Amino acid sequence: MTILTTDLVLDAKGLACPMPIVKTKKAMNGLEAGQVLEVLATDKGSKADIKAWAQSSGHQYIGTIEDGEVLKHYLRKSSNEEKGERKHPNVTSNEELEKKLASIEKIVVLDVREEAEYIFNHIPGAISIPMGELEDRLSELNSEDEIFVVCRTGKRSDFAAQKLAEKGFTKVINVVPGMSEWTGTTNSLNN
Repeated sequence: MTILTTDLVLDAKGLACPMPIVKTKKAMNGLEAGQVLEVLATDKGSKADIKAWAQSSGHQYIGTIEDGEVLKHYLRKSSNEEKGERKHPNVTSNEELEKKLASIEKIVVLDVREEAEYIFNHIPGAISIPMGELEDRLSELNSEDEIFVVCRTGKRSDFAAQKLAEKGFTKVINVVPGMSEWTGTTNSLNN
């Protein structure tokens, strides 16, 4: 069983609809933007309910893992800035990244989403360094490599690309719109 690092675990086991949603909403209000909530539930309807609630409230539904009778739902609190202005000058599309991956060129794909987002769905071979850990883990990257930075919408990857450029990385490209609309090959818990 995969163990995911989350910011808060909410125990909603034994509760029937609508209580898992009520408790999830309250727990989400206490989180900061970008943090990941794990909801433990036994109500089978909670999978559809929590996914629909997350989408209607603007939060990200990452996925659900079934662990025996317990459903482990993962959600990421969104921020109002997720679709904001981008500042890193080197930007490419998902389609262009797919073409690069299919070619024989040596490139690095850096995924700056949270660990739970990465585990549920990522580009094969992508390096996972969550945005909050990037500064401390720069030594894991080669400043000479061509680095394509991805996140869910292109916002966190924009910040990461700016940070890498400030630190002397010269071939950094932000991928937009990122994993929210990625149609290429992925590795995921559901494969």
